[in-house]
Amino acid sequence: MIKRNLLVMGLAVLLSACGFQLRGTGTTELAIKELDLSARNAYGETVTQMRQVLESSGVKVYTGAPYKLFLADEQESQRILSYAGAGRTGEYQVTTVLNYDILGQGNLPLMSDKLEVQKIFIHDGNNLVGSDQEATDARKEIRRELVQRMMLRLQQLTPTQLDQLQQTADAKAKAEAAALEAAQKAEAETPRQSPLELPQQ
Repeated sequence: MIKRNLLVMGLAVLLSACGFQLRGTGTTELAIKELDLSARNAYGETVTQMRQVLESSGVKVYTGAPYKLFLADEQESQRILSYAGAGRTGEYQVTTVLNYDILGQGNLPLMSDKLEVQKIFIHDGNNLVGSDQEATDARKEIRRELVQRMMLRLQQLTPTQLDQLQQTADAKAKAEAAALEAAQKAEAETPRQSPLELPQQ
């Protein structure tokens, strides 16, 4: 028994010496060291928490950074899952969907995606204050999980990947600009048809 405990302790010391961390402990290390952050709801709690977590993870968050995380839209929906006795509502499910974009230089879109988090809370018609608190806590948990999931998504991105996405976006923008210019030139060179002259009666 003592040997097994010593072995477990030894492994724990060895892993911590290697820099190993359990999920949910410490800060999330990101390869991206600079990021611009904005949101449609500029003063919302999600973007505020996101900024705090990014900065605590060693990311310099400032306007004009090479890449921008834009929290485009945050939508919440709520539905009843089950009813308690006497027609009182039993369980609610709250769902929040967060749409986001990662923009590169020239505000060109590099990628767009969304995150979805659901939580269930109990609504007790005989305890409205407690039920309101449960709903508030569920929404706080959702926001915290959205930020954690966003950090995991960002953790998977490397500067090399972002550079490749930027090159693709630049090439696409250049091709679209060239196609537009060619269309305008062709339109300008097309002779205008003169109006028909009707014979006088």
